[in-house]
Amino acid sequence: MAFLKNINTSNLPDADLVILYKESNDLSILGELYQRHMDLIYGVCLKYLKEPELAKDSVMAIFEELIQKLKKHEVAHFKAWLHQLARNHCLMYLRSPRNKNSLALPEELMQSAETEHLNAVMEKEQNLNDMSRCLETLGAEQRTVIEAFYLQERSYQEISQTSGIDWNKVRSLIQNGRRNLRICMEKLNGNSND
Repeated sequence: MAFLKNINTSNLPDADLVILYKESNDLSILGELYQRHMDLIYGVCLKYLKEPELAKDSVMAIFEELIQKLKKHEVAHFKAWLHQLARNHCLMYLRSPRNKNSLALPEELMQSAETEHLNAVMEKEQNLNDMSRCLETLGAEQRTVIEAFYLQERSYQEISQTSGIDWNKVRSLIQNGRRNLRICMEKLNGNSND
């Protein structure tokens, strides 16, 4: 892999750096690629985790995840994919049982805000669980297209090209899938639009 040392990677687009990293396993290439988007990742982590030090730790943990995950996935749009990886990392951290009890609130806040905060956290957790259950009720093709559009942030065109499904059918699957998810969520929450 010595020939890679002579390549000036600073001007290469993200997609080329992804390919170079996959071919060489050179962490300096991945580091350069990650450095370009580190502010974005820090912002995502700070938004979800609300603590600067925790966000910084997560930025480093996401880089460690990236070392393995980038080798396993085909990534067409690195920035969008990395944003989703960071978001998922933060959500998994927040959902982790060891982190739910680690918040130390001042006593004066506990009596007035504890119930509201706990209810909001529990409601968010329930919504995530309900959404996962509802996704499982969709047909395989519809679920695949919904996940590609919403979770992987792919366009109709990208989904059509990678899946071989006609563009109009992709659009229809997404619209019907979104409706089916809404109906399923309403049933689970007992909201039938009375």
